[in-house]
Amino acid sequence: MNRFMGMRLAALAGLAMVAGCQAVPAAGEAGAPVTAAITAPAEAEWATIKPGGETLCATGTPFRFHVRSGDPERVLFFLNGGGACWSGDLCDVATEPTPYTPFAEMDSNNPALLEGVFDEANPANPFAGWTQVFVPYCTGDSHLGGGDVTYTTSAGKDVTIHHRGKANVQAALDWLYANRAGADRIFVTGGSAGAIASPYYAGILADHYPQADVVQLADGAGGYRSPAIAGVLDAWGAFEGVPDWAEFAAVDRETATTEDFFRVTAARHPEMPMARFDNVDDAVQQDFLKLLGTAEPVRGLLAANNADLARDLPKMSAFGAPGDAHTALRFNRFYTEEAGGVKLADWVRALANGEAVASVSCQSDQSCD
Repeated sequence: MNRFMGMRLAALAGLAMVAGCQAVPAAGEAGAPVTAAITAPAEAEWATIKPGGETLCATGTPFRFHVRSGDPERVLFFLNGGGACWSGDLCDVATEPTPYTPFAEMDSNNPALLEGVFDEANPANPFAGWTQVFVPYCTGDSHLGGGDVTYTTSAGKDVTIHHRGKANVQAALDWLYANRAGADRIFVTGGSAGAIASPYYAGILADHYPQADVVQLADGAGGYRSPAIAGVLDAWGAFEGVPDWAEFAAVDRETATTEDFFRVTAARHPEMPMARFDNVDDAVQQDFLKLLGTAEPVRGLLAANNADLARDLPKMSAFGAPGDAHTALRFNRFYTEEAGGVKLADWVRALANGEAVASVSCQSDQSCD
């Protein structure tokens, strides 16, 4: 992974994902056992759960997740985003700007401060009244990490990062299993880094809830297409601790891509609707492509990835909106994004209700520019 160390970090200076960092608690802050049943919070209020156990954020600070009570049969499971790191220079929190969110307490990890699908008061919200599980992101590994890694910076400094994405998400899953055993509709989604992991966890949830209709949507990660991705996934331990599924055994880890998580889940659960949303000129994805050594415009890479998945997955659909914004579900633009005369909020509502949705793109009517 040392080939990435010298790449430009200046392109990340404007990322809002690292804004709002607050004071960080001591690493030894006590938490409830991971499998403890938690009393559901009052309706429309968020409860913060500190699971303890094997969970940790990247630098050793405590992990926490959030739950908002609602209909016990309908669940929104959201994986938050916030950059990524895969080398000493990128993972060192002394790097400015830091290209990932290393702490669960950052404002960007607080759903009470977010908009979009977390705005219960908006009458257009498809998920108003649903149980909502919000998984903060603080491990730099797109929620896929399998353990701790010691990197070395270009200055020779050792940096140990707790890539415990899987352990952290498992804590939220354990809460869900204990408290929403009868769920019959589960919408698995995530923004940015969380979008990358969303198809993987959709498969996990579909296995656990065979009675439920599970739907997946990735928000803002469709343009990553680079030969360097396999090495990043390996550095994170993304394929360590995965279920013993034949579908995973078929993945070539030397050439693995983030699209392989879609293929694995679709092969195991061919009935599952799977989808992704992207702005076709997403500036944040473009910046991370540069860090991966890829200078091609994100628009073309996104189109190529979507074409590959459309060919391989019969129930895959995509929504490509104009502009260079990054993700929509966490922001009020979720209600204003539109392409081909279709509003994103309406498209997602239909998807969440189990209706078939066609792919939509601003490229189909030349409205991207």
